[in-house]
Amino acid sequence: MNEYLNPTELAKPSGFSHAVVAAPGRTVYLAGQTAMDADGAIVHPGDVVEQFRRCLANLLTALAAAGGGPEHVVSIRIYLTDVGEYRRRAREIGAVWKQLMGTVYPAAAGIGVAGLWDDDAMVEVEGVAVVPGTGNDGASSRAA
Repeated sequence: MNEYLNPTELAKPSGFSHAVVAAPGRTVYLAGQTAMDADGAIVHPGDVVEQFRRCLANLLTALAAAGGGPEHVVSIRIYLTDVGEYRRRAREIGAVWKQLMGTVYPAAAGIGVAGLWDDDAMVEVEGVAVVPGTGNDGASSRAA
């Protein structure tokens, strides 16, 4: 089980942990995921909440292929083209987080960027997870 650390000397975190001590297991590095569907199109152009939902769902789909779930995420980075809009819709985004991640709050960073690879993308999410077990769990893979 991962250990989430939030020292009292630091400001109380909201939606993240200051540090995570990962349990033994396989480290899974999760590539940045945008709100792209299986056909490669960005869904919900202009809607940061729905794009965040799809990004996080895509990230969790990649993690599931490695045998992991939300509880195994230890670090996450959220890249945003409009930090102000993300802040304005923070309650809705928080509800999406709870729906998909539950009460798992990994170490996190929100980073404002000038743009993402796809012009319609407003959000990109990448992360690191530690999945219990060793070796190949039989998950399928596909070369890039």
